[in-house]
Amino acid sequence: MTYCVAMCLNEGLLFASDSRTNAGIDNVSTFSKMSVFEQTGERVIVLLNAGNLATTQTVVSHLRKQAQHEGPSLHSVTSMFDAAMLVGDQVRAIIHRFNVNQHEQSSVDFSCTFLIGGQIRGEQPRLFLVYPQGNFIETTPETCYFQIGESKYGKPIIDRVVKPETSMDEAVKCALVSFDSTIKSNLSVGLPIDLAIARHDEQRIGFRYRIDIEDAYFRALRVAWGQGLRKVFNELPRPEWLSL
Repeated sequence: MTYCVAMCLNEGLLFASDSRTNAGIDNVSTFSKMSVFEQTGERVIVLLNAGNLATTQTVVSHLRKQAQHEGPSLHSVTSMFDAAMLVGDQVRAIIHRFNVNQHEQSSVDFSCTFLIGGQIRGEQPRLFLVYPQGNFIETTPETCYFQIGESKYGKPIIDRVVKPETSMDEAVKCALVSFDSTIKSNLSVGLPIDLAIARHDEQRIGFRYRIDIEDAYFRALRVAWGQGLRKVFNELPRPEWLSL
């Protein structure tokens, strides 16, 4: 399992993903789930992926191979909508190929989902969620973020905080709190966390950072958030009807 979140804000785009792909008592694997396609000043496109590792790696490999040749690719499409179409086509084709080739007795789930966001010169930053069937949806001012993977634990804080006008600093802090909540509740999500920021009209990744277990800010944030939750909980009034 994994957890990825991306936000489309007035200041630009924020991407964050964990790096854990398998968890058990003695078996933890780490792979980056963030892929960047960048032509500085012209376009920046970021992919976050969740689901079957073989499927997601094959999709990204095909997209990178396309970018090295003539024809439609993430380096040549003229809009983010076309980029989402391209990713959706690859997702659908690769999943279909794997399902056809697998043995009948196999029960492997080859499905995956992608977040694709970025900005191509001449249009606004855009963010899409691509489903295993290849179809996709786009963020709106009312819903300016998407999550994939183990999303339920980190959703409440984002719902309460993030709006298009939220500053990038506040959005990063909120994203990390959502990761802390998810890591706390689900062993299959874990550090390191990859962060990337593409600010409005820069068409490049202006900031990229990896948060590992030694990161002092993330450790302090986890402690402060836990203490804050306990403090607020203790200050909540007792239900009056319990004494009836």
